[in-house]
Amino acid sequence: MLRRVSAPAGSAKPRTGGAKPEQAPESTQVLRRVKADQPPPAESTQVLRRVNAPRSGDTPKPGADAPKPPVAPAPAAPAAAAGATSVLPRTPSEPTATPQASGNGSDGGEGGGGTGDGGGKKPKRPKRTGWRRIFPTWRMVLGTFVMCVIVVIGLLFLGYSMVQIPAANALATKQATVYLYADGSQLARDGEVNRENVGLAQIAKPAQHAILAAEDRDFYTESAVDPKAMLRAGWNTALGKGKQSGSTITQQYVKNYYLAQEQTVTRKAKEFFISIKLDREKSKNEILEGYLNTSYFGRNAYGIQAAAQAYYGVDAIDLDAGRAAYLAALVNAPSEYDVVAHPENKPAALARWNYVLDGMVAKGWLSQSERTGMKFPMPKEQTVSTGMSGQRGYLVEAVKQYLVGHDILTKDQLTAGGYRITTTIQKPKQDAFVKAVDDQLISKLDKKNRKADTYVRAGGASIDPKTGKIVAMYGGIDYVQQYTNGATRGDYQVGSTFKPFVFTSAVQNSSSTQDGQRITPNTYYDGTNKRLVTGWSGGRYNPENEDQKSYGQITVRKATDLSVNAVYAQMAADVTGDKVKQTAIDLGIPADTPDLYPSPSIALGTANASVLEMTEAYATLANHGRHGTYTIIEKISKDNVPVDLPGRQTKQAVTREAADTTTSVLKSVVEGGTATAAQAAGRPAAGKTGTAEEDTAAWFAGYTPDLATVVSVMGQDPVTAKHVPLYGALGVARMNGGGPPTEIWAQYTRDALRGKPAASFDLELQPGADVVAPSTRPSTSPGTDAGQDNGGTTGTPSQGTTPTDGGQGNGGSTPSQGTTPADPTTGGGGATTTDGGAGGGPATTNGGAADGGATGGGNPGGQPGTGGTGGGADPGTTGLPGGFIAPQTARRQ
Repeated sequence: MLRRVSAPAGSAKPRTGGAKPEQAPESTQVLRRVKADQPPPAESTQVLRRVNAPRSGDTPKPGADAPKPPVAPAPAAPAAAAGATSVLPRTPSEPTATPQASGNGSDGGEGGGGTGDGGGKKPKRPKRTGWRRIFPTWRMVLGTFVMCVIVVIGLLFLGYSMVQIPAANALATKQATVYLYADGSQLARDGEVNRENVGLAQIAKPAQHAILAAEDRDFYTESAVDPKAMLRAGWNTALGKGKQSGSTITQQYVKNYYLAQEQTVTRKAKEFFISIKLDREKSKNEILEGYLNTSYFGRNAYGIQAAAQAYYGVDAIDLDAGRAAYLAALVNAPSEYDVVAHPENKPAALARWNYVLDGMVAKGWLSQSERTGMKFPMPKEQTVSTGMSGQRGYLVEAVKQYLVGHDILTKDQLTAGGYRITTTIQKPKQDAFVKAVDDQLISKLDKKNRKADTYVRAGGASIDPKTGKIVAMYGGIDYVQQYTNGATRGDYQVGSTFKPFVFTSAVQNSSSTQDGQRITPNTYYDGTNKRLVTGWSGGRYNPENEDQKSYGQITVRKATDLSVNAVYAQMAADVTGDKVKQTAIDLGIPADTPDLYPSPSIALGTANASVLEMTEAYATLANHGRHGTYTIIEKISKDNVPVDLPGRQTKQAVTREAADTTTSVLKSVVEGGTATAAQAAGRPAAGKTGTAEEDTAAWFAGYTPDLATVVSVMGQDPVTAKHVPLYGALGVARMNGGGPPTEIWAQYTRDALRGKPAASFDLELQPGADVVAPSTRPSTSPGTDAGQDNGGTTGTPSQGTTPTDGGQGNGGSTPSQGTTPADPTTGGGGATTTDGGAGGGPATTNGGAADGGATGGGNPGGQPGTGGTGGGADPGTTGLPGGFIAPQTARRQ
């Protein structure tokens, strides 16, 4: 039941004169709810207050703003024992009532007018006073926390969306290219950064476990970012248990591989997000492998493979637990824990080493018994980086030239690095080559007192004839002092070492002399100094012999022993220059070799081939005429992926008969010619000496059945780099091929093949070449034959003191130390010859040979050097029975 109670009518104030009517007095309605048949609860009273708003156009009367007297409360209904009252003011424009206040009272009279003691309003919270004002309320804390969580989640989502995995930084991708000897030992490392990436399978398990024990023991079970690890690291550091990185291995790998090393908030934030993404894209093994290859271990070693070499001289696959634990300890402080560089820090390094081992035991990676008996593995002394010094630089450059020249790798790929190249260089042979040059040449130089000694340079190369592999190479005294590789440079004349190619071409092409005789080792040629070459239309050419000596009628074999220019220039004309050039190319001389002209002068070695190229050609002769391009690479890989190498193609460059017959002639050079010093090798050998024009280079090219080697000593001004003669070098008047080059060859060959049984040449010779005819034309007498001897048993060529090599004679003489054999006696088996002039007929001498040689028989058909045609052959008389070779002697004049 609701009961309306109206306010007294006389509660309004009277208006003042002249003023607009004031607002109508409030009328208050009190509604009281009464429930019948029940004991009345506490009375609830609603007070409605009506307020009349001023009408439009009314102006307030004077005194209108005066306060109104309070409205007297309406009397309470007698039936209500208790209640609550709500006062609702009303205005003409707002007929509905709104509650203003509510409260509890003991009866309806209280609060009936909406005033009273505030029972109708919410009580105010007491103000915080004193120290309580300093601290926020729990509501503030909770609200702030919730807001922070929302902000953090938003930032994480935003950062994860915005940050992408970048490309690897430049430092992380740079690697050293490692060059190895044929046996796998390290030859050199080349690159800006000493790093060699290896696969996880190439890293010993103890090394993997040691790194995990040192840096992140829960790596395989944790997420990319582990707050627990960060807390643990801080706790261990505070307790003095050693430093431990708060970052996971994933985070450290991201820092090493993708980011820089600066300590900034931006870098740390990127590291955080990249680590999370990387952990979703890569396996744990891939991340661990990357970390092991990018971590810095000190001593300029990046990655565990480089570190294993730098500290212990082993590969990462060979690390044991003790060594691996020390390397793992270094990651935390590479410089501080290097006990060799900083012995004062050994206690700290030892503590860190023990920490790593204890961690390995705790994780079950190392047994306690192994741990107990383990001793600290002292690393080796740090060696000063030699880089490319000594022979390393020459070998590395030769390998690079081979790779680029054969389109295996580009220069850019080699610059990027990361390759593991196993060469064919055999370390014992390489060391033997260096020692031979030092003993026979370098140690004899006196650069302070002999200016010529400052000009001396050397180069050498050695090839296995059967495989075509370069087994040793000498480039110079030191790569950092002399950058030009003496083995690969091609700017010196090869001299008389080219002459064997002329004879090989003669046999290969079945060539004949101008009078139709087949060219064999026993064919006689006119060895007169400055003898005019006949049979070619290129103009007058009459080369000088060494020391301008004349030899008369002399066999090809003896002319090779003495390196007679006149004989070989004529032989080149007989074979033709084009055929000689082609034979040289087939043997291994490049077609674009400078000054490889198809003229008679080609026989004297005017071409500028390199030592390595000459070695390849001589290896073809040693291999019975079968040629295969040389190689210096055994295998190559990058990131454990093999790089394809071209297959070795071989071919029969010249017939075995041509190659083996040449070998037979070159054996004679070693046995009694200009290269007798090669006998010190202690095994069958064949070879040829040579001297460049004006003695700017001295050569020896030789081989055994197992090894072909060429050595050259060259003269070069160290200031101007100009080619200069070697007169006076080593304190001798001149240097020839039979001197230091042959001596170096002999010592190297002896040491390189030590312990290997001496093999003999297995030769298949040209018909008649197994017979050694008298070296010079025999004297004619009844019962002798002055013709060519192509039959009989093999004999021994005339012996005498060691002559000099033929040298390069194109007009003008050069000084000589040696002399030529003189007055040889003649033996049986004469040869039929013809005498004639230089024009049209065979070029011969008329009468006795120079320097006491045997005189020729028959009637001359012309004079030497004239244009007359030769007369007919004049048969000689029968000589000694059945190819018997009489002993021959010679004396030095």
